[in-house]
Amino acid sequence: MSSPSTSLSADFGILRYAQCWEDADVLLEGLNIQPGDRVISIASAGDNVLAMLTQDPAEVVAVDLSAVQLACLELRIAAYRRLTHMELLQLMGSRPCEDRAALYDLCRSELSDRTREYWEGRRRDLQQGLGSLGKFERYFRIFRTQILPWVQNRKRIDQLLSPLAPDVREAFYDQCWDHRGWRMLFRVFFSRKVMGYLGRDPSFFKHVEGSVGDRILDRTRHALRNLDASTNPYLHWILKGTHGPALPLALRAEHYDVIRKRLDRVSLVQAPIEQALTQPFDRGNFSDLFEYLSEEDTAVLLDKVSASLTPGGRLFYWNLLAPRAAQPDRHGLRRLDKLSDELLLQDKAWFYAKIQVEERI
Repeated sequence: MSSPSTSLSADFGILRYAQCWEDADVLLEGLNIQPGDRVISIASAGDNVLAMLTQDPAEVVAVDLSAVQLACLELRIAAYRRLTHMELLQLMGSRPCEDRAALYDLCRSELSDRTREYWEGRRRDLQQGLGSLGKFERYFRIFRTQILPWVQNRKRIDQLLSPLAPDVREAFYDQCWDHRGWRMLFRVFFSRKVMGYLGRDPSFFKHVEGSVGDRILDRTRHALRNLDASTNPYLHWILKGTHGPALPLALRAEHYDVIRKRLDRVSLVQAPIEQALTQPFDRGNFSDLFEYLSEEDTAVLLDKVSASLTPGGRLFYWNLLAPRAAQPDRHGLRRLDKLSDELLLQDKAWFYAKIQVEERI
């Protein structure tokens, strides 16, 4: 019988995410990593794995079913080793660059043979910036270039992304941004059908009920109306195709040297998450993995996770559209609901409906 995380039917041979669309700031606050901790994390594109190094863990085990996602993380690690901070931002696409292939060439010697072979076949693609190359990023590019211009002009976009006082921001959203055309096209483009075809894998919606577009529109209203858009790197990228003045945690200048010095603490593992649970661990970032599993498969996997998590250790994961959480009477995990709700209100990657922070009893 297959394990819960290997029962996923999505294609793991494509680069689905070229950057992490999960806010490392709230992740680190929720996990509360202590110096010397052993951390397990879904690899994804690698940004949040590297962000964890700022907290001085002894080890971060980056696990993913996808060799392609691990190749994305491996290239990031090579870039931290070989590039200056500005060159790293240029390779990612966070800053302009005329020759990203030359930056990639500086990193090649740090890559494993398999990863080098993968990126050699995509040298021309890298000219767009590493952070642009996933299926999900292409989906946002379609939204930015083909959908958004129909409902929002450049002046309004620039105003949304500028620093605004809270009352001014709320009035701008209500009076200028939130009109019928915006809501209509948003619901269509972020519907289950369109998102499944162009962005996420259709199988990721297997356990989702109700209108996807309406639920994401409600969370987007919170982000654009209640949060400071000028400091939101995820919103900048969606609307502009670059990070501009706002950067995700792992790319900020103040963290560059610390991450660079601790790169040897990252281990890359291509396997189901269960295979990374053979040793005790203190903190775990499970991304939105449970979103794709049934409630029973989630419970089975959490049994295994809890058995390896040290007392007082924490788990952090997101629910996008399918509600998933530990059962205290079964898993020995205490749900930190107050902290989870507070972090959700701060979450700059605002798509998610719920954050779950849980602690081993």
